[in-house]
Amino acid sequence: MAVLGAKLRGMTYKLVLLRHGQSAWNKTNQFTGWVDVPLTEKGEEEAKHGGELLKEKNVLPDIVFTSLLRRAINTANLALDAADRLWIPVERSWRLNERHYGALQGKNKTEIREEYGDEKFMLWRRSYATPPPEIDPDDQYAQNHDPRYTGDPVPEAECLADVVKRVEPYFKSDIEPQLKAGKTVLIAAHGNSLRAIVKMLDNLTEEEIAKVNIPTAIPLLYELDDDFKPVKPRGEYLDPEAAAAGAAAVAAQGQK
Repeated sequence: MAVLGAKLRGMTYKLVLLRHGQSAWNKTNQFTGWVDVPLTEKGEEEAKHGGELLKEKNVLPDIVFTSLLRRAINTANLALDAADRLWIPVERSWRLNERHYGALQGKNKTEIREEYGDEKFMLWRRSYATPPPEIDPDDQYAQNHDPRYTGDPVPEAECLADVVKRVEPYFKSDIEPQLKAGKTVLIAAHGNSLRAIVKMLDNLTEEEIAKVNIPTAIPLLYELDDDFKPVKPRGEYLDPEAAAAGAAAVAAQGQK
């Protein structure tokens, strides 16, 4: 007799990625990174709608993983409440935090683009291996003295490759075992920590992942086969039309 919770061969593992709803600095077009800004009222509504989509499509998580930042934590709570799953276990880790934008944290994206030019702006924003300038550890937007990171390394700037290096081992050590146990897993996190997971799952090149934009608060469902390969490459948004519009809006940040 099969062990309870064991997965039968031929079934798929279900993983849901959910970027946080609009934050205060998304609204004002600022680089946020590890700065712990709240959701806007619109962001809260987006998060609730994300949970309604989970319920409507019957994609009900058994466990949720979040970063240590309130915009992801609150998005998870609002979405799970709307899906009547607020009771499920929660695990949090700094490894799911947004990319640390270094000295750009708190700066307006359009102003940075105008000051440094299109090429440098896009290099800092979308290059896989080139981090932005490092932040002064004593800057008001640095996290070196934040008690939630006591004992953990706090970066002074990250490129996406750095995010992949911290997300991938955490995914394998903490998230994969939950999937293998047959649980539907929700990860409520950030544009770049989720892009790191998408790159890993879909085995994307540096050029391909540079073109991936994840919209706010629209669940992205991955069904994974026995080898943890996506049954459908790039997954499937539970509201594809809204996701396409949201991704275009993310791509356009800093253009105006």
